[in-house]
Amino acid sequence: MKHPYVFAILFLALLCLAAVPALAAIPANQNSTFERTITDDSGAAVTIHGEPQRIVSLAPANTEILFALGLGDRIVGVTDYCNYPPAAKTKPSIGGYSTVSVEKIIALKPDLIVASYGNGADAVHRLDTLNQTVITLNPANITGVLNDITLVGYATGTEDNATSLVTSLQARIDAVEQNASAMATHPKVAHIVWNDPLYVSGNGTFQDELITMAGGTNAFADKPYWATVSAEEFVAADPDILIVNSGTGMGGSEDAIALALENDTRFVNVAAIKNHHVYVIDSDMVDRGGPRIVDALEIVASDIHDAEGTGAGAAATPTQKSPGFDDMPAVAALAAGMVVALRRMQ
Repeated sequence: MKHPYVFAILFLALLCLAAVPALAAIPANQNSTFERTITDDSGAAVTIHGEPQRIVSLAPANTEILFALGLGDRIVGVTDYCNYPPAAKTKPSIGGYSTVSVEKIIALKPDLIVASYGNGADAVHRLDTLNQTVITLNPANITGVLNDITLVGYATGTEDNATSLVTSLQARIDAVEQNASAMATHPKVAHIVWNDPLYVSGNGTFQDELITMAGGTNAFADKPYWATVSAEEFVAADPDILIVNSGTGMGGSEDAIALALENDTRFVNVAAIKNHHVYVIDSDMVDRGGPRIVDALEIVASDIHDAEGTGAGAAATPTQKSPGFDDMPAVAALAAGMVVALRRMQ
């Protein structure tokens, strides 16, 4: 016989073909033995039976975490305010942030609902009584955000993505703090949420933590959480730098709040305004407890260094994309490379 191994080769080929239906029968990202119990930010112990395939997010920050973990294709419902990444806006809406529609949520047949403290205890309780699997996120600080990313990763079977994301975010945080530790002075920084009345971020807020980590001192650290201050208090605080939320919430320009402050004759002698150290930041980025809070940290650090003339920039390392947001081109390239390699092996 000219080809003594032909029967062996044919036999192996048949075995491979027989295995294909068996492999195809296993749904992607699903494991019949998957069962996880987690303790969420409300203190509730929640058991998840089966790897979640239909997820509803009840807060913009939660939506950003889910997408960053590569779970975009499993999200079946979001709130009206979930606008990042852009793909979030293509998902069905279940209502507002504090006005979620329980009926719409149930109609989507979710196997996991990721809620938030802002949804209200009544809405979460009602979902619980309807035998829905609900985990609630309510990070108190940036460490809490990283912990919630890890928690959601474990709850959804995307631990590897969560670990990678948290490691990347922590490295960027460390770079900012290292730059801040080398600063000779720590300027007074105010984060302005609104201008009429003046609404600022005090202690116990994400923004207070961002200012401190970036090398500044919160000009309104004596205020608890978010607070209104009078024009007289603002002038007396005399912040060196203003970090101002973008937009007006009513269709105005992105720098409308900053312009209002700069054009207010009562504040012409405030150091930040007099020295043109007023910086606009994306309000969604700086206000949400999701992965982009680290982007906000880097921007605040960059603004502080710019105002101080230290030229240290936002971060020592380049901004890294979160897994899941923009990885499809890389996946496609990898797949193409595998095809080429296989062809070369033939």
